[in-house]
Formats: sequence, structure tokens, C-alpha cells
Amino acid sequence: MLIIISILILACVMKGKDAGRLLGRLKAVDWHSEVSKLMDKLRPYAIKVGRASMRPILQSYYVLSSNDTPLLDKVLIYAAIVYTVSPLSLLPATVYKLLGILDEGIAMLFVYKRIKSRITPEINVRVEDTLNDWFGVEYEMVED
Repeated sequence: MLIIISILILACVMKGKDAGRLLGRLKAVDWHSEVSKLMDKLRPYAIKVGRASMRPILQSYYVLSSNDTPLLDKVLIYAAIVYTVSPLSLLPATVYKLLGILDEGIAMLFVYKRIKSRITPEINVRVEDTLNDWFGVEYEMVED
């Protein structure tokens, strides 16, 4: 039920509609538990899409896990991440081709633009640590 309501809220907010009544249904959600479950879904997805594609998703994930993030932003982040990593889609790529691929990206981009000011240097360190754990350490070439 959390996933469905969250995605409905995301759709409402993206359309500029009020989602207050739906949001009220999620006030009692244990976000710490939901965030933990979500991480289990991210690693297998990361292996499919790669390091660069996972960076904004992980940044969003770590903003979601912050106690300072307002409920509406938590719901939007959760919905965008779940919608992105889920094999189910409102516009399946097998039917709608490019549009079916873009809908997940548009949802993630909408949320990312909304929360990017909440991405702290500490969050970026956590993101890089997670990516290094999953993909190995990237080394930068230094010229002499």
C-alpha cells in the first residue's frame, strides 16, 4: 500500500495537484524500516545500470534516510526510487519504447531537482563509499 500511495502522491505533485489527503495516510510509516528495505533493492539494480547512473539515486536515498527531510520529500524520494528500480512501469518500454524508458527518468529528475539542495558533502561521501563498495574504488589519473 505504501508503494501505491507514494507513487500516487508523486504523480499528483508532478502535476501540481494537492496531495495532502494522501500524504496524511503515510504519517505513521516507519521510514527507518522502509529505508533499510529499499537498500536491499538498490544493489542488484546498481549492477545493471552502473556507477554513474546510481549516483543520483544514492544521493536521493541518503536524503531520504535523513531525519531532517520533510515527510513529503521522503514520500517523493521513496516513490521515485521504487518506481525506477521496480520492473513494473506505468508505461512499459516494451510497448511504449523510448517513452517507456523516460518515465522513470523524468520521475527521478523531478525529485532530484526538488531535493538537490539537501545533498550535503557528508551525503556525497556516503554515496562514494557505497559506490566504491559495490563497484570498487575509482582512481583519478594525476598528471605530473
